[in-house]
Amino acid sequence: MYMKKAQAAMEFLMTYGWAILVVLIAIGALVYFVKPQQILGQNCILSPGLNCKSYKADTAGITLLIENPGAKDLTVTGVNFTNHAACALSATQSLTSGSSATFTIPCTGGLSSGSQFRDDVRVIYDETDGLTGLVNAGTVFLRVS
Repeated sequence: MYMKKAQAAMEFLMTYGWAILVVLIAIGALVYFVKPQQILGQNCILSPGLNCKSYKADTAGITLLIENPGAKDLTVTGVNFTNHAACALSATQSLTSGSSATFTIPCTGGLSSGSQFRDDVRVIYDETDGLTGLVNAGTVFLRVS
């Protein structure tokens, strides 16, 4: 009597165990062969306080159109990337409340056409009549044209 129940339980577990194993292998293969970056496409995301309205990457560098949606006027003093030290901009550009400006960040040595550029971006700015040396961090994922 107990043997029939134990056998039924074991068959139940084995059947569903194999099914779950097959599903996990299929998900693993999908993740391995299809990279999430290929699905997501290009993006540029900054922390609240600044918006990345438009962006592009070419062999000379990265271009970002950054908007100041806040109520305070800002002065951007630099834009740099965490893992690409050769891509940095040190300049002074005013960003009044509600306005946007284009920042062209040159990359010393250039970027290779067709490659992907993925890094953490840091926008360093000062508030007019306020704090200085503030940092807005975000991420950038672009295809180099």
